[in-house]
Amino acid sequence: MSGHSKWATTKHKKAAIDAKRGKVFTKITKEITVAAKLGGGDPGGNPRLRTAVAKAKAVSMPADNIKRAIQKGTGELPGVSYEEVTFEGYGPGGVAVMVESMTDNRNRTVSDIRHIFSKAGGNMGEAGCVSWMFHKKGYIVVSRAKADEDKLMTLALDAGAEDMQTEDDNFVITTPPNDFEKVKKALDDAGVPLEVAEVTMVPQTYVNLDGKEAQQMLRLVESLEDNDDVQNVYANFDIPEEIMNAV
Repeated sequence: MSGHSKWATTKHKKAAIDAKRGKVFTKITKEITVAAKLGGGDPGGNPRLRTAVAKAKAVSMPADNIKRAIQKGTGELPGVSYEEVTFEGYGPGGVAVMVESMTDNRNRTVSDIRHIFSKAGGNMGEAGCVSWMFHKKGYIVVSRAKADEDKLMTLALDAGAEDMQTEDDNFVITTPPNDFEKVKKALDDAGVPLEVAEVTMVPQTYVNLDGKEAQQMLRLVESLEDNDDVQNVYANFDIPEEIMNAV
C-alpha cells in the first residue's frame, strides 16, 4: 500500500497548513453537520459523528464551531442541507479515482468535478466504474522510529487489527471499519503516536506512475481536494518517494 501510505502521510503533514486557510474547518464542519443529521447529535451513540469530532479536535477546531455544526445537523440551529455525492473516474495513466463530496448544489459540483478531471488529463466515469477496486478499511500509520515492531503488532492485532505491514519509514495497520475505533483507542492508550488514523478506501491494486503522469496525477488530486464540495479523494497510484516529497 505504498502509494496510499505516502499520500495519506503527505496529506496529514499538510493539514496544519490547510487549517490556517480555514478549508479543513469548512470540510469537517460539513461532515459533522451531516453526521449529526443522520445519526443524532450525541457522539457517544453516533460513531460517524464521534470520528468527525475527533478529526475536528485534531486540527484545533474551536469547541464552539463543533457545537454549532452539531446543532445545525440536529435542527437546533438553521443550516444548509447537504447532499452526499460520490464521483468515479480515471486519472493519468488509468489511475482509478473516487471522489466523495457534500454539496448544496449537485449540478454545480458535477460540472466542477468534470472540469477538474478533464483539465488534469483524466475523465469522469459512470457510477461503479472504479469503486470495485477499493475496500473500506480502518487505516493507521505509525512511524517506525516511534514504535517497536513486535510490541506494536501484538497491541494492534489483539485489539482487532487484521494486518500490519512495514513500508518505508512507517508501519501500516489496517482494520475492519467497525474495529477501527477500538484499535485506535488501544494505540492511544499505549501512548503510540499516530501519523495517520482514519477510515478510508484502500485500493486492491496500484498503478505505478513516474515523470509527467505522476505530476499530472498529483495535480489532479490537489485540485480535487481544493474544491470546497470535496470531502475525500481516493486513488490507486504509486509514485516514487522523491516526487511525493516534492509536493
